[in-house]
Amino acid sequence: MNKNYNIPSKETILQFCNKFAVLLQLAGSFVLYFVIEAMSRHSFSEAFAFLDNSTKVFCYNALLIFLTSLIVFLFRRRAFWRTLVFMVWFLLGLANGFILANRVTPLTGPDFKMILEGAGVLTKYMSKAAGVAMVVALAILAAVLIIFFLKCPKYRGKRDFRIIVPCLLAAALGFFGLTQYCYEARVLSTYFGNIAFAYQDFGFPYCLSVTLTDTGIDKPQGYSEELISSIISQEGQLDPGNVEDVPNVIIVQLETFFDPTGVEFLSFSEDPIPNWHKLSEEYTSGHYTVPTVGAGTVNTEFETLTGMSLRYFGTGEYPYKGIFKERTGESIAYVLENLGLKAHAVHNNYATFYSRKKVYANLGFSDFTSSEYMNNQDDLNEIGWMRDRTLIPYIEDCLDSTKGNDFVFAVSVQGHGAYPTAELLEEPEIQVTGAETIEANYQWEYYVNQLHEMDKFVKDLIDDVRERGEPTVIMFYGDHLPTLGLKDSDLKETTIYQTDYVVWDNIGLEHHPGKDIHAYQAVAALFDSIDLHVGEMFRFHQTSQDKGSYQLDLQTLQYDMLYGESYIFGGKNPYKKKKMVMGIDPISIRSVRKTSGEFYYVYGWNFTQSSKVFVNGEVYPTYYLDSNKLLVNELVITEDSFIKVGQLSNSGSGKYLSYSAPYFLNVK
Repeated sequence: MNKNYNIPSKETILQFCNKFAVLLQLAGSFVLYFVIEAMSRHSFSEAFAFLDNSTKVFCYNALLIFLTSLIVFLFRRRAFWRTLVFMVWFLLGLANGFILANRVTPLTGPDFKMILEGAGVLTKYMSKAAGVAMVVALAILAAVLIIFFLKCPKYRGKRDFRIIVPCLLAAALGFFGLTQYCYEARVLSTYFGNIAFAYQDFGFPYCLSVTLTDTGIDKPQGYSEELISSIISQEGQLDPGNVEDVPNVIIVQLETFFDPTGVEFLSFSEDPIPNWHKLSEEYTSGHYTVPTVGAGTVNTEFETLTGMSLRYFGTGEYPYKGIFKERTGESIAYVLENLGLKAHAVHNNYATFYSRKKVYANLGFSDFTSSEYMNNQDDLNEIGWMRDRTLIPYIEDCLDSTKGNDFVFAVSVQGHGAYPTAELLEEPEIQVTGAETIEANYQWEYYVNQLHEMDKFVKDLIDDVRERGEPTVIMFYGDHLPTLGLKDSDLKETTIYQTDYVVWDNIGLEHHPGKDIHAYQAVAALFDSIDLHVGEMFRFHQTSQDKGSYQLDLQTLQYDMLYGESYIFGGKNPYKKKKMVMGIDPISIRSVRKTSGEFYYVYGWNFTQSSKVFVNGEVYPTYYLDSNKLLVNELVITEDSFIKVGQLSNSGSGKYLSYSAPYFLNVK
């Protein structure tokens, strides 16, 4: 028996959607935001709990998405633009969920300034197959959007912009008023003490928008030349100190290093960092308060090198991604070079990570030895990070490169995550127990064994420097805690914002075990210990920490140096960008010899696994044999051909960091 069903026609559905477009779009914004929070929290139940416990915050974020979607009413292809706006929000939420699965800090505005470098980071967290799949998926998505744009229905009703535009402006104004109300009612906050917790408390769309717009340092109230003079007046009473006999200064930033015995629930088969514990008892040491947790290495690095505090910059901001890509600023490198110490940077990761290749030149380093300039690149740990022991010969090279003393800043990478949730170490030297799950225990055991190797590196570097006999001070510190879900309550004596540091020396310094410091005060304390009182920011810390206006004055000085009139320097920034060279020793070609067939040996100095041979500007397949020999095939050589060796970036970007001088073959 046939029945007649009244199925709405396509035209009827479109008329209904157009009639109730605003309400449907509002409902869609709420649904989309729920999905975004579920992705961010990796749990639908957690998203429901957030909706239940923070309903006002949830509604605010959904309305923020809704506000951005209102632009669709300016176009006839409303369906396309609505889909595009919602898809952008969905992809941002998806990216945030992926990032949070691999690091503690969520997706922030500054991350968009490092898209190319971010692609390089992704290669550490996903397989090549997953990377290819992602590229294919994005290509398919782009194709679908193009087809949808061409095929989607158009709104055929009248568009009265005299109504639409004022309504959009009214919506924006109303949302601004809602935002101010939420601030006053303490539903939202503009200060994020912990950016990861802020995203959990205040929602992804709001926090992302804050990190996109809140950058730089706010101009202090009463900022003037007179104010700066009054702040530094006390510094003038401080003698520069021992500027004629400064020892070698080595600072080593240890990736994700801290004392794991301070974790309440962990037990170990033996002391995982015995050398560190011994040093901590005999030399100046303590907890090192850092501005980040689980990620953001360069922010701890920035505070240490400059003496500036991240608390006065924008929410989630990375100065390495912003102001220090554009200009120079006072740093320990500039200050010590003014005293005759050459400043070197060493890092066993690729040079462009966090824009270091560009930023280090603006921080005063004369040379930078990154992984591309190291010939021990195959000394990797189980998840592909170079071991910290690879740094020692290159720190030695820095010390050997001058007749006088040197400043070396070394950044390690071995302790980096993501930590494996499966058993990766067949016979771990340190057995670890106590984590809540088997997977978490595997993570902790892997991580602690990396710390154990890093602890050996600390001893080996000290032994090497001790054997050299040169007057030297070495400061080691951890940049942040690992991405392993630690809370303050999990730690016996510290907070999640405290790592550890120790200062070794062979010049008879007075030692202070148990002396806790902030990262931005560390160099000032180090200088103080060697009777050195130079550098405006470091002198400020040495003279002003007991002043009631200390933090306000610190903010004012930072603004003046980076965004203001440089009154502290007499109205002109005295620091010029360095013509920084890559690698401590130049890469050069000595000779070229043909073998059988089309193979050539290229002989020279300081080749690495990143070295690639160019002939007349064209790159050829290159095989690294050792630091003095490369093998090249398929060469096409003509009269007056010339050869260069270029260092290919390990970031996967396909870019070259530097080239050797040309070697002319003079083929006849």
